[in-house]
Amino acid sequence: MIRIPCVIGALIAALATATPVLARPATETRLAHISIVSLGKGSPVVLVPGLASPRGVWDGVATNLSRSHRVYLVQVNGFGGDAPGANLAPGLLDGIVADLSAALAKDHAKPVRFVGHSMGGLLGLKFAKAHPAQLARLMIVDALPDFAVLLARGGAMPTPAQVEGAAAMMRTATAARYGKPMTPEAIAAGVDSLALTEPARVKMRGWATAADARVAGQAIYEDMTTDLRPDLARIATPITVVVPWSDTGFGKDRTLAFYKTQYAGTPTVTFVPIANAGHFAMLDQPAAFAAALDAFVAP
Repeated sequence: MIRIPCVIGALIAALATATPVLARPATETRLAHISIVSLGKGSPVVLVPGLASPRGVWDGVATNLSRSHRVYLVQVNGFGGDAPGANLAPGLLDGIVADLSAALAKDHAKPVRFVGHSMGGLLGLKFAKAHPAQLARLMIVDALPDFAVLLARGGAMPTPAQVEGAAAMMRTATAARYGKPMTPEAIAAGVDSLALTEPARVKMRGWATAADARVAGQAIYEDMTTDLRPDLARIATPITVVVPWSDTGFGKDRTLAFYKTQYAGTPTVTFVPIANAGHFAMLDQPAAFAAALDAFVAP
């Protein structure tokens, strides 16, 4: 389950200067806000990672999916060691949605099955709102329509002004990490709470050091100040919400109840719990996540 200390506070602690731009796959399409690597043929599936994460989040499922689907692996410019492109300016989230829509249209893609993790899940909701004709189904992996609910204290929601102020502080604090590498111990302390298994944590430490903290700061700000709850009732696209839970966290019943409350009013929504998993469920429980994904993309 998402928690403020586990997502934003961890990233502020762990983000360092971005690594040099990595070698790019031959199939990569570069756009202003994102890059896309396309694999396979068949009905289209879009995979979008979360904040500060590269497309490598989906390594455990992409190859298998590509055997029967056209897979679009998205990466936000500024993450995964890439240059920031247009993502240092406001409008990052809307820019990602617009770039993806244009790329799918150019490829003459049929309505897609969209899978988004964390911030990628919020992007999926924005895509469903802006481009419903391009979307067949949406899978949201541990994300909320309004991240600011996690700032609530004693049942009282913060005002929009309070949310904006907190988000601006997070943006400044995160961006200030740019060019200031952290020790391996500090990076581990920052990101290890996002997963339950050591192999997952090792991967995440590398991803954190490869992310441009300035882009992450802008993404945090826009994520925190976006509230899509009023739009849920008008999103006709069937939605599947993957809910990781553990007994060391809030437990299954409490976690599911929280997510069902956040998605109240959504016309068609299904919740798929994954046990013994942290925020990166696809890394902690790859077999369970792959099974959930297979069910989601099946005809």
